[in-house]
Parts: sequence; C-alpha cells; structure tokens
Amino acid sequence: MTGWFEKAVEIVLEKEGLLSDDPRDNGGLTKYGISQKAYPGLDIRGLTRADAIEIYRRDYWRAVRGDDLAWAFALPLFDCAVNQGQGTAVALFQHALGVKVDGAFGPATLGAAQKVQATPDDVLSRFMAARIVRYAALSDWHVYGNGWAARCFHIALLARR
Repeated sequence: MTGWFEKAVEIVLEKEGLLSDDPRDNGGLTKYGISQKAYPGLDIRGLTRADAIEIYRRDYWRAVRGDDLAWAFALPLFDCAVNQGQGTAVALFQHALGVKVDGAFGPATLGAAQKVQATPDDVLSRFMAARIVRYAALSDWHVYGNGWAARCFHIALLARR
C-alpha cells in the first residue's frame, strides 16, 4: 500500500497554502502548513516546499503509518495529523475503530484498521465527525470553523476515490 504519500501531500499542501501570519491563528507564522509554534527553531519564512514535504513525511505521515493503510484511512489521518496534531489524529482514529485510545499507533490499531479497510465507510464517518466535534470545541471555531468543516468533508470525499 505504499505510494500514497505523494498524492496525500499534494492535497494537504493545497489546503495549507503558502505563507500566512494571521494574528488570529494560534500557530503563528506558518508556511506550507508548517507553523513557527510547532517548529520554533525553524526559519519558517525560508522554508522550501521540498523541506516542508520532508517534514510532513518524517513527522506526520510516519506517525499515522500512512504506508500501512488503505487510501480511505491514510489521507484523512495524515490530514488530521497535519491540522490537528499527530496524537490527536491517532486517538480519534482509535476511537472510531473502537480500540483502546492511547494516541500511539501500535499493532492493535493497525490490525483493527486493516480488518475494516475493505469497508471503511463507518469508521471514516465516525473519524471525520470526531474531527469536527474537536474543532467545534476550540475557541477560534467562530473564525475558522466553516473552513475546517469544509476541509473535513472534502478530505472524506477524496478519501473514498
């Protein structure tokens, strides 16, 4: 199931955009979705697209074991890890799968995901709903909520293609 990363990272980069320094954004200065808050020692303004892609592969794709999953799960988990955090992505996925929620993507999580990947719709629906509920609890939901919800719906549609 390898080979999904290149497709997934292009989708996420399209969602994340280029340089942003919105004072309402808790992440602060951000480029290609890589924030100064998450990477305080990184020169965000000087970040190249290639560097951002490597960060995504190393710190986000691998955290959600994207190479071990069907596309229907790999894309949504990767997108969630990028936008909501790696531990959050895994915990929400574990909850959707009905396995122990510990935020660590281990053998039990992988086994449960592989068991249902041929018929992923129920798990995918629960996962995406949990993402939106988590967003809605944030203090800046009123600023970014419509965009976050639209992103979740779009990712879910792409995950089923």
